[in-house]
Amino acid sequence: MKKQAIKSSILDVTPFIPSDKALAGSAVPDLAMQLSQLSAKLSGQLALPTVQTLEAYMRVINSYYSNLIEGNATQPHEIRAAQRGDYFTDAAKRDLQEESLGHMAVQQWLQSQSPTIEQVFSPAFILEVHRQFYTSMPERLCLIKNSQGDVVGKVVPGAWREQAVAVGVHIPPESESIAALMKSFAETYNPQRFVGDRKLIAIMAAHHRFAWLHPFLDGNGRVGRLITDAALKAVGLDSCGAWCLSRGLANKNGDYKRFLAMADLPRQGDYDGRGQLSEKGLLAFCEYMLATAIDQVGYMSSLLDLSHLRQRMDAYVQARNDRRVRALDKDLKPVAGLILHTAFIYGEISRAQALELCGMPERSARRLLSQLKNEGLLSETSTKSPLRWEIPEHAEPWYFPDLAPLI
Repeated sequence: MKKQAIKSSILDVTPFIPSDKALAGSAVPDLAMQLSQLSAKLSGQLALPTVQTLEAYMRVINSYYSNLIEGNATQPHEIRAAQRGDYFTDAAKRDLQEESLGHMAVQQWLQSQSPTIEQVFSPAFILEVHRQFYTSMPERLCLIKNSQGDVVGKVVPGAWREQAVAVGVHIPPESESIAALMKSFAETYNPQRFVGDRKLIAIMAAHHRFAWLHPFLDGNGRVGRLITDAALKAVGLDSCGAWCLSRGLANKNGDYKRFLAMADLPRQGDYDGRGQLSEKGLLAFCEYMLATAIDQVGYMSSLLDLSHLRQRMDAYVQARNDRRVRALDKDLKPVAGLILHTAFIYGEISRAQALELCGMPERSARRLLSQLKNEGLLSETSTKSPLRWEIPEHAEPWYFPDLAPLI
């Protein structure tokens, strides 16, 4: 008689989060509290229009780093070129540019949706994130190939996988169980079920368990990171989007994959929790993720420090006048640094305030403001709207050095 295969259960990913006993002997709860405090502090120092400008700018940065983890090394300036319609003639490189734009489009969609935590942790929403990512993807990037280069499957946007997969040495659950597993996953990890620091810990634990379940034929890493970002914002880390978790994960990609693998391990004896998987591995993964997030919040906070940013804006103006800014040969009045810095602080400034800050005859002041708008340093929605602070590509090396590779 043929033995019936045992179907996978959500209990296969226990412990769902580290136990209270394990957490009490670790730094994880303190890290969760520290992350919440640092994120709130950063949010408190940024005006809403500034946050929105940063979020739009960081879509490129997040796309670059998240895709880099998966082997797509399309550079930020190449992504921005694609935004302008300037693609590589090489088909493979062009596909990767389109993949990066697709990732950015999902980020923009998520930010426009502003989902609640209940929405983020629902199967329908997770499927929609995947669908959004793959709907505009070049067909070649939807094909799954084996090590010999043979096509063995094709990604269906917004659909759970329907075939067996292997991820290194890890064999994810059978495809027949995925729909039920993801329903249980969403119910289990909805952070509304947790209180205090456990909300953030649950999100980080869910990041690994999502990867372990591997619910899609492809795109699990990027979708998982997008969902994690959305979940962090939904539970109150309002500055998430102005900083980039994927940057920290990509900068030490080997560590990210090592900690994921540690959390994959089965329980390692009587002193390793009571679940099917290693509690020590999950605890180490949560600590790594929280520490990485803290590092990135701290990094962006230092870049956005008012006095230091003012110095870099003034350095940009000086570089313009020294002809060190590529493709721009028109001088900028030194007072431009003050105008740009004030626009950053408030997110946007009225035209009357901008004219007053110029400290020069009105005609000259209007000419300077027109120059700042034409060069993308300020923007407007109408001829009477406030002037909003912006981050044009030519100012990046001075505003945000080392945030991402530059030309």
